[in-house]
Amino acid sequence: MLPNNTYNLMAQMVEESQSIWRLKTHYQPEAGDCDECLTFWNKLLAEKERTLEELQRLVKSHLT
Repeated sequence: MLPNNTYNLMAQMVEESQSIWRLKTHYQPEAGDCDECLTFWNKLLAEKERTLEELQRLVKSHLT
C-alpha cells in the first residue's frame, strides 16, 4: 500500500492530466477567434504542463 502522500500526488497528477486534455480538446478549439481567451487558455495550459512535470518528478522520487 502506498503512503497517503504518494497517493495524493498520483491523484493530483491524474487531475492535471485530465485538465490538460480538456484544455487541448475542448477549451482552446471552442475559444474560436477570441485572442484574449486563447491567450488565457495557452497560459493556463503551460502552467498545468509545468505542474504535471513537477508532480511526475515527485511521484517518481517517492516510488524509488
